[in-house]
Amino acid sequence: MSVKLVILGLLMEGNKHPYEIQQTINERQMKHYIKLASGSLYYAFDTLEKNQLVKVVDVIRETNRPEKTVYSITDAGREEFERLYFEQLLKKEHMHRPVYAALSFTSYVDQEKVASTLEKKIEETAAYLEKMQNLYQVKKVDHSIANLSIIMRTIMHLKVELTWFTHLLEAAKSNKLTEVDDGYFEDVEKIVDEF
Repeated sequence: MSVKLVILGLLMEGNKHPYEIQQTINERQMKHYIKLASGSLYYAFDTLEKNQLVKVVDVIRETNRPEKTVYSITDAGREEFERLYFEQLLKKEHMHRPVYAALSFTSYVDQEKVASTLEKKIEETAAYLEKMQNLYQVKKVDHSIANLSIIMRTIMHLKVELTWFTHLLEAAKSNKLTEVDDGYFEDVEKIVDEF
């Protein structure tokens, strides 16, 4: 996701300083779908200001603390926000997953080790699914459908991924990962057809 879109979108809610933007991202659990280093955040603010998409409205000076520069979005920033919003909405999603690269070379490794690694992956995925389900329960009482749909899509994805990993684990345990079997995923196909 575009760092500029995140900053401009959060400034649409009101004036903020970069640290406040970072805190909002953390509080709203946006870190699960936005990769944002604090250094890139400050650089993005500088770029947005140079392009007159945001402007400084205040500098907070507290004793024993660094200054906090408060920004607001400009009219040009609102136009850019809208452009970025629709650009992001239409952006093609890439299905790059590290596991795909590994699976491409499965015939060169011990399938027992693959099985034990998949068991760990299943545990991690199940724990993340539980975390997202708990987050959904907390957020559903006061968040918009648009915001909840992000969490729900993650939950749906994780459920499908658990099913997929479970089938891979079964194949690894029975030494079938490198074999051809066109009927192996029939039950998964049925689940996918339900979507």
